[in-house]
Amino acid sequence: MAKAFSGIQPTGQIQLGNYIGALRNWRPDPGSFYCVVDLHSLSQPWDPKELQENTRSTAALLLALGLGQGSHVFLQSHVQEHAELAWILNCIGRMGELGRMTQFKSKGRGHQDASVGLFTYPLLMASDILLYRVEEVPVGEDQKQHVELTRDIAERFNSRFGPVFTVPEPRIAEVGGRVMSLRNPLEKMSKSDPDPNSKILLSDSDEVIAKKIMTAVTDSGREVAYDPKEKPGVSNLLEIASTLSGESVEALAARYRDGGYGAFKRGVAEVVVEALRPLREKVEALLADPEEIDRQLEIGRAAAEREARPMLAEVREAVGLL
Repeated sequence: MAKAFSGIQPTGQIQLGNYIGALRNWRPDPGSFYCVVDLHSLSQPWDPKELQENTRSTAALLLALGLGQGSHVFLQSHVQEHAELAWILNCIGRMGELGRMTQFKSKGRGHQDASVGLFTYPLLMASDILLYRVEEVPVGEDQKQHVELTRDIAERFNSRFGPVFTVPEPRIAEVGGRVMSLRNPLEKMSKSDPDPNSKILLSDSDEVIAKKIMTAVTDSGREVAYDPKEKPGVSNLLEIASTLSGESVEALAARYRDGGYGAFKRGVAEVVVEALRPLREKVEALLADPEEIDRQLEIGRAAAEREARPMLAEVREAVGLL
């Protein structure tokens, strides 16, 4: 049972791609840590009131997933060791490797008003992971590059200062690691997409979920078949249904092969609705009791600090800080 760490930003509402690609792969194993990375969300313009609301709702989601039972859920900004280690790693990281990060190239490169934090936040992510001596980092496919950078930073630090950091491995779901947009199946589903019909939010009602799937872009023809290259829309829906139901893509494709897209989409909608309804109801119940959320976050903070504080002390000694 590998010890794990992962985090999620409280920016916007969490969508199905976040759930299938990452959150569903998070396990409440003893000693694992899951974090609402609120400091990361400051790397782009933010509204303070929205940040507080989104932070609480994201924490409620992690708790609704059962991640506060055995493992620990906490807020990144509540454990100051994250920020201090990030500065030390800023002095280990290199401009060239940060400039190659896909998310910076897509959101920051060429924008003179982009924040410095948008460029350096992969090193804060590395500090998040390395503070807890974890072996695995369950992430979506789009975050694999950041975990690989974390590995490089850890190995570089260990080579220079001694074996301080555990070098982690990314853990990515074999199916559904990259959920695509319902409106453009050649692009990743994103909570920042301005088209509300491109994504399914975990807070969406049963009716809204069904409507979005029924209007999802499919492909030419009528045959339901798994072919990501020639039938990306149908293949995306098959992966979504397979991941949430546990039934193989092949079995689902065979069932709906000759029934047309209408029957296929209704079947997918039923799977998604039944999978997300219990989670949505748990989140709503937690949000109705904010004191319980705060209580569980405090338990998580204390557990995180017990691990992070001696780890940072070891780093400080290794690099020569008195």
